[in-house]
Amino acid sequence: MMVTIPRDFHLSPHQFEQLCRANPDRRFELDADGKLIEMRPTYWQSGDRNAELTYQLRAWYRQTRQGRVFDSSTGFRLPNGAIRSPDAAWVTPEQLARAEARGLDEFFPDCPAFVIELASASDRPDDLRSKLAEYLSNGCQLGWLILPTFRQVEVWRSPQDPECLENPEIVSADPLLSGFSLDLREIW
Repeated sequence: MMVTIPRDFHLSPHQFEQLCRANPDRRFELDADGKLIEMRPTYWQSGDRNAELTYQLRAWYRQTRQGRVFDSSTGFRLPNGAIRSPDAAWVTPEQLARAEARGLDEFFPDCPAFVIELASASDRPDDLRSKLAEYLSNGCQLGWLILPTFRQVEVWRSPQDPECLENPEIVSADPLLSGFSLDLREIW
């Protein structure tokens, strides 16, 4: 099925949820202005890298049982109205408790405390940087932008001025995710 989206087409978060329920085989995001963004499948190399980073984050969670880890298929409702799906995400125990108290199967009702975006060959790094800035402006405490082509990791702790690490073997999420380090030798 082909989808053509007019430039001036905007959705409310409720309309977006209806669209996603009606099209479970499609992947979308919604920006803060209500613009629909269709997410295309990644190439196999990016899929392999994403599986590895999610695996490592999930392994840390299984040891600590702190908060919860999510993969790239999970939608998060940001305070600015956007609904985003980072490549990997972690929420705090407090965020998880608030979401569970709602008792609804819905997009996660908060911005993750930690996100990872992995640049694929078709991604524009500046678009991903805008997403990282958006996460940090909406309550995220730590974000990583992994750029395999350049063997770089941008560490975001605020919406501006990320720290750029060149060819790191390991990057640590301490103190937010105590004890979690991503082994990038498995990603490069």
